[in-house]
Amino acid sequence: MVDDVALSAWFQSEVIPLEPALMAFIRRNWRVAEDIPDLRQDIYERVLTGAKNGIPTDTRNYLFAVARNHLINRAKRGQIVSFELVADMAVMDVEIDRFRTERQLTARDELRRAQAGLDRLPEKCREVVWLRKVEGLSTRQTAERLGISIDTVEKQITLGMRALVDFMLGGSGKIVRRTSSARQSGSEGL
Repeated sequence: MVDDVALSAWFQSEVIPLEPALMAFIRRNWRVAEDIPDLRQDIYERVLTGAKNGIPTDTRNYLFAVARNHLINRAKRGQIVSFELVADMAVMDVEIDRFRTERQLTARDELRRAQAGLDRLPEKCREVVWLRKVEGLSTRQTAERLGISIDTVEKQITLGMRALVDFMLGGSGKIVRRTSSARQSGSEGL
């Protein structure tokens, strides 16, 4: 066992000068800035407790090994979920469940509205939107399946999605095509 006078002298002369490097290490490896001073003190306490059995020959490596292990242990403890939290979450599930029916009804209404918007699109445009957005086909796959060009698919998806968004937001949902004079002036419909 190391006596307190020798331990204090070692700590003052070899550990304290490493504090700026220790603080930088903690800041780099810990997300919560408010915890840093407490972490430093915890590390110092562990360093002193360990050094009572014998002062380490390589103070720097010893200090940073203790710091690394302490941060790892602290992070592991932070991932453990308490029984109180689980009980609180169970109550939250009941609270959230109260709105399940309302959410389901809202989702069904939105789905019906989207279907109505799709139904308003011209047939070819509706097919392109369905294949691209619902079935998830690529532009090339959609073009091949419908026997049309990739450029046509891109134009139809743009027009169809604009009309669908317009309808979902309460508009008419009609496809608006730019005229050649609107393209030249840079203005566009919908």
